Amino acid sequence: MLKTIKAVGAASLLFVSGQSVAAESCGDVTIADMNWASATFIAHVDQYILNNGYGCNAELVTGDTMATGTSMTEKNEPDFAPEFWTNSMKEALDKGVAEGRLRYAGHVLTDGGVEGFWVPKYMVDKDPSLGTIEGVIKNASLFKHPEDPELSAFYTCPAGWNCQISSTNLFNALKLDQHGFDIVDPGSSAGLDGSIAKANERGEAWFGYYWAPTAILGKYEMVLVDFGSGVNKDEFLNCTSQEDCLEPKVTMYPPSIAQTVTTDAFAVKNPVVYEYLSKRSITNNDLNKVLAWIEDNQADGVIAAEHFLSNYPQLWKEWVSADVATKISKSLTQ
Repeated sequence: MLKTIKAVGAASLLFVSGQSVAAESCGDVTIADMNWASATFIAHVDQYILNNGYGCNAELVTGDTMATGTSMTEKNEPDFAPEFWTNSMKEALDKGVAEGRLRYAGHVLTDGGVEGFWVPKYMVDKDPSLGTIEGVIKNASLFKHPEDPELSAFYTCPAGWNCQISSTNLFNALKLDQHGFDIVDPGSSAGLDGSIAKANERGEAWFGYYWAPTAILGKYEMVLVDFGSGVNKDEFLNCTSQEDCLEPKVTMYPPSIAQTVTTDAFAVKNPVVYEYLSKRSITNNDLNKVLAWIEDNQADGVIAAEHFLSNYPQLWKEWVSADVATKISKSLTQ
């Protein structure tokens, strides 16, 4: 109990002392640099803001979902993971939080990760019914199959990915085969991206599975097809996403929660930085645009972070105090 009181007291003093004391006491910080585009971008943004705005000595360490979550829970390192898709190991993370070893700082993706079936926006602009599954089925002949002119194409997730299970189950639940659709495996993520890019560049029809945030949805406007079913989370978790789902029912994909996870020790030591992490959140629409810029310019994380901070001040200045914002802005011009 005495240790708890001392810890709380120390945290309170840091808050009262203000931004300058927090910066001076920030010290060394380790940030998980996860192995996908949006996560590594956010990690570099956090590193820049912590180093230049809060006086930290922030270092990126390679990470991935399972290894990072386990290390943070068992070894108290790294200090935080900026973009953690927490549903992937929710039970273990919740246990770490309950036991006082971890904390959820905030939702880094404002609207969560989005999955579903999509069509190009120019199709919906021309015929709004194509934003619904009924409209897609009614106009199945528009979606030309790349190999069989008698069939309509539904592009699925690449083989071996977990989303292939859910997209196939939903294909069956919607009985799309009975309306002339055939599943087209793009072979890879690049193949799936290529099919979307080709259709958009040519103004052709396209229908299939995809997700956000991604660079491809930053380049091309796509519309999430409404199944008219709403989200049945229990059905999705217990059947739709399971390979042995024998009688799948129609449901939209539930949003995937993407949070910033910190160790409890880091949150206690650096409450002002923890407050920043709790505020730092970006919409899929904004992140899609940044990811598209990164891909088009083949930018690494450092360049991407500086591009974002230089060109999107209206976003990141909402996350920090005016004093910290001034420090960051000044560093960008040096």
